[in-house]
Amino acid sequence: MAPDTVSLRYFLVLAQELNFTRAAARIGIAQPALSARMRRLEAELGTALLVRNTRSVVLTTAGAALAESAPPALAALDRAWDTAQSAAAGELGTLRIGYSLSAGAETAPALVDRLIRGNSGLEVGAVPMATPEISPAVADGRIDAGITRGEQPGRGVRRFLLRRERVGVQLAQHHPLAEHPEIEIADAAAYPLRLPDRAANPVIHDQLSALFRDTRPHPRFHTPAVSFDMSQRDLRDGVTLAPAGEAAVTAQPAGLTWRPLRGAPSLTIHLVLPREQSPLHRRIRAVAKTLAHELHWLPD
Repeated sequence: MAPDTVSLRYFLVLAQELNFTRAAARIGIAQPALSARMRRLEAELGTALLVRNTRSVVLTTAGAALAESAPPALAALDRAWDTAQSAAAGELGTLRIGYSLSAGAETAPALVDRLIRGNSGLEVGAVPMATPEISPAVADGRIDAGITRGEQPGRGVRRFLLRRERVGVQLAQHHPLAEHPEIEIADAAAYPLRLPDRAANPVIHDQLSALFRDTRPHPRFHTPAVSFDMSQRDLRDGVTLAPAGEAAVTAQPAGLTWRPLRGAPSLTIHLVLPREQSPLHRRIRAVAKTLAHELHWLPD
């Protein structure tokens, strides 16, 4: 059985000083206690490590060998201890984050960047996913965390509010309504409104369409032919308006702008974690909470 590491560390100090008085003072213990430690260490090893006399201490062959081989062994043990502590703190491992496309403009990149910069032992992979798939994927362990717009339904997960953002519309820069700093809901409803396919995100689809429930005449809703239309030609041409959260400003395509809708309720973005959480999940939660505070994602 290997000796206790405290006695071994004391021995290394003594091997450097070759003097019990100086070594005990350096360690911060009484000289008799150091002598007792060394006798116990020698008994455990079954061999003498030191030759003592009234004036000096000399290492035996076994003592010299231990003084040479012990430091790298203790360093390796320290690294193993640090690794275990990092894992227990959620600072080590592989993290898989799924995010909805609408959260990819600003929220997901900011969280991923903060996780990577703050945890050198953490490998983070982020992948866009269809919103309805994120909560089930977190629940069954296919991904470790998710970022979704709206409080998506799903069992076996916990949701934490990560961000609130104002609701507005994306529109062409040359559109007549772009001249206003804020747009009335009724004024926006006079134009065809571009909404994502409900199958892609029923929560947000219903929340955005509900903004215009009381307007008369009822607005015309336009759904793109593909779930993520990169061309956005109808928007650029000024044919439609697209209800969207304020985060759309950070990834604004050329020719488009964003204006808030007066009196519209905010949209929410949530962090989705498993109901049973590991240290890694708790680490994600802590980092996300700090980030939301620093970037004012959750105003008072």
